[in-house]
Amino acid sequence: MFGKKGNDGFGKSGFSGGSAPPAPKPYAPASPASEPQVMVAAPAPAPEPVTRASEPAPQRVAAAAPPLAPEPPARRRTTRNSEYYDTKSQVFSALIDTIDLSQLAKLDNESAREEIRDIVNDIITIKNFAMSISEQEELLEDICNDVLGFGPLEPLLARDDIADIMVNGAGQTFIEVDGKVQESDIRFRDNGQLLSVCQRIVSQVGRRVDESSPICDARLPDGSRVNVIAPPLAIDGPALTIRKFKKDKLTLDQLVRFGSITPEGAQVLQIIGRVRCNIVVSGGTGSGKTTLLNCLTRYIDTHERIITCEDSAELQLQQPHVVRLETRPPNIEGEGEITMRDLVKNCLRMRPERIIVGEVRGPEVFDLLQAMNTGHDGSMGTIHANTPRECLNRIESMIAMGGFTLPAKTVREIVAGSVDVIIQAARLRDGSRRITHITEVVGMEGDVIVTQDLVRYDIEGEDANGRIIGKHRSTGIGRPNFWDRARYYGEENRLAAALDAMEDKAGAA
Repeated sequence: MFGKKGNDGFGKSGFSGGSAPPAPKPYAPASPASEPQVMVAAPAPAPEPVTRASEPAPQRVAAAAPPLAPEPPARRRTTRNSEYYDTKSQVFSALIDTIDLSQLAKLDNESAREEIRDIVNDIITIKNFAMSISEQEELLEDICNDVLGFGPLEPLLARDDIADIMVNGAGQTFIEVDGKVQESDIRFRDNGQLLSVCQRIVSQVGRRVDESSPICDARLPDGSRVNVIAPPLAIDGPALTIRKFKKDKLTLDQLVRFGSITPEGAQVLQIIGRVRCNIVVSGGTGSGKTTLLNCLTRYIDTHERIITCEDSAELQLQQPHVVRLETRPPNIEGEGEITMRDLVKNCLRMRPERIIVGEVRGPEVFDLLQAMNTGHDGSMGTIHANTPRECLNRIESMIAMGGFTLPAKTVREIVAGSVDVIIQAARLRDGSRRITHITEVVGMEGDVIVTQDLVRYDIEGEDANGRIIGKHRSTGIGRPNFWDRARYYGEENRLAAALDAMEDKAGAA
């Protein structure tokens, strides 16, 4: 019997009681047995089975009757979930005892799901569980997700309107939708299942999370950022945070439709990316820095050699000549760590034309500035800061963190000579994201770095629904500091037209 242990129906599961089990149906794959098949799911171990001292006696689960008196929604959901998860634990344990995982691993994803569904249907019949069709379908989908996917997270990962998934232990999951955080009804069987899902996620990128290494940064196959912190550091169970990427990557045109920037401002950003200005995208956590960086990279010429350096690979460039580098944490002996600075220093030897650093957090900023100063025009990076001026201050601070004993004026001269444009992104209190400043670095006056804003977002108030009302305004700069660079690339006419249109709109307003 294909896909099951033994040759006596359900093998060692040893169901007892109830009516005699029906003759087991053969589980044969659609293709001939001799034809090799490949399983799509990640080569990670299945969720750990429920440990049982002995096989539980068959139990009839009656369909839930409506309560005589109304209960609070939270309590009613908890009662239903308790019964549901008890049933699921028994079915899952029987499935693990029955199925042959080595044979299942040879199947593709769809065939494996069909195999699991057939076996689970027979288990439900033999154990005499009384379930409605909708409850049975829900159980089948959950168990397939446990074996082949990321368990209870699968429905959330399938939704494209969710920006963040925050799991605070097995019993509490929050999601962010439209900039607002709300609690989800998704929960895990226990902390063991949650940790098993976390281990499956991080193992796909060659990392590990357990008591000896309780903090881990990883990513999902689509580039979504994952952070896990496990006990003993997380007191109430593993905490899993996923910064989820949309399936359809955002473009500047979509940002214009969302109101993040005006069409003229988007054209200025296109030109800035096209003429190889050195760009720093600044913003707070969750402000959309990585999304904006992805948008800007779409306007890089296809013949340019691009090298990206990231802690966890999130950038998804569309150009054909891209080399992606990723840091590596130390192993269990504390050795073998590869830092961001190691990557940036190494990529200078790889003949890059543009260097893109996903997120600058420390001394590697000095190597990025050096790259911007030594012929790698058009390099980009992101920094956590709330204003363009604060961004410059943070760059100075991170250089000092690296132990460089340089005079403050020298550091500022390096910064002023390296960075051309700072693009400030912000997440407003209503959950919307806006590009609040397009600021260029002009140079030095004495010991001070001089900047000037090309575009600024002014908040005017809020509407009846609490949504913030504001406008992007031109500051009236007709010829920015990178004008000569735009003329070199033949973009001066487009740049002048975009700036004039912004100024006209500002005057009309």
